Amino acid sequence: MTTLIDRYVFTVLRRVPERQRPDIERELRASIADAVDSRVDGGEPEAAAIEATLVELGDPDKLADGYADRPQYLIGPDMFPVWRRLMTLFFTTVLPIVAVVAVVVKVLDGATFGTVIGAAISAAITTAAHLAFWTTGIFALLERTGVNRGGLPMRHTWALADLPRYEAGFQTLGQFAANLVWPVLLIVALVLQQFTFFDVPVLDPAGWSFWWPYLIAVLLLECAYAVWLFRRGAWSHTVTAVNAVLAVLSAAPMIWLLSTEQFFNPAFLGSLGWGTDPLNWLTWTVIASVALTAIFDVADTAIRAERTRRGLPHPSPGHHTVGVH
Repeated sequence: MTTLIDRYVFTVLRRVPERQRPDIERELRASIADAVDSRVDGGEPEAAAIEATLVELGDPDKLADGYADRPQYLIGPDMFPVWRRLMTLFFTTVLPIVAVVAVVVKVLDGATFGTVIGAAISAAITTAAHLAFWTTGIFALLERTGVNRGGLPMRHTWALADLPRYEAGFQTLGQFAANLVWPVLLIVALVLQQFTFFDVPVLDPAGWSFWWPYLIAVLLLECAYAVWLFRRGAWSHTVTAVNAVLAVLSAAPMIWLLSTEQFFNPAFLGSLGWGTDPLNWLTWTVIASVALTAIFDVADTAIRAERTRRGLPHPSPGHHTVGVH
């Protein structure tokens, strides 16, 4: 069972380097215990002494920055740590993937070495600019609309109620930001593939008559779902049902478009020089990916909801394992 002290310590430890955590945990717990004992000896009830000690220590994120000796600027103290982690994730995963895809496409197209390198650099720079712009823009919007770790208007003074719960079903700000940013990035990619990435659009331009605007609308619903789930603060069977509906709304049309050869732009496939019929294996590869992703997402949400209902133990951030009671 997680106590108030556990929650505070876990929150500090999640923001310090792994190698420093054991020493910092021992030091912090000893300091808290001494302060609580002193207050109890002075006549305070133990629960009140714990709360007063933690309030006196202040915001655990700022305390962690003090341990790590790293000042923070940009975005704001609440949002900046998660923004930084998310940007690091995007720049270490998305950018290499985009660069590799650009290289593969140009190599298969018979381009020269210089053209291949130029395409990789150009794709990486373009993608990096969009990742930075849209991610930062979303975080700035969240900060200005008052969304914080608890989904409530931001406080100027840290309070114990701001501590993460570390209980099954609770979604962190990082998870929320990722769930919100990815649909936006997909919308941007869907629009830009028509004009920017290649000489001809990747997707069938005829889809703009209905299907591509439809998918954009579904992705916007995914954003609304992410906000709703974050504010709800727990997984449930209702969440499972809503997530399953959204999965069907996005996956089913894509699978149908792929199976009826209305998804990819024939001109783009012809420009790749992959042979007479690259569509067959490409179609089934993408269909399998879309179906498996949707199934995994629905199953993962259902499992989270069931674990929340049953109160099963789960790992918390850092190196602890806690249970839900």
